[in-house]
Amino acid sequence: MRTVTNEDPISLEELRRLAVGRFGDLVKTVVDVELGVMIVDADLHADQEAELLAGGSQQRDVWWGNLCPSFGNRSRGVDDPAIRERITRLVVGLVRR
Repeated sequence: MRTVTNEDPISLEELRRLAVGRFGDLVKTVVDVELGVMIVDADLHADQEAELLAGGSQQRDVWWGNLCPSFGNRSRGVDDPAIRERITRLVVGLVRR
């Protein structure tokens, strides 16, 4: 697992390498929209979530997803548009092109 922050962002190229190394076309990720932290590269979202919660995240701020760096984002979506926007801004800010 890798923790991604503003101080330690991740490159799109690194996401591509992580995807190939684990699932081929996606990287599992969990974000804390309040703390501005993202954890990538684990077999289970639950492991990433546990890492954030152990680090002080609040359950209400933690969201799971998948990044598909090879051909865009496929997801089931987040119903609340405000939360969806916060997640999008966070991920865009943490992934360097």
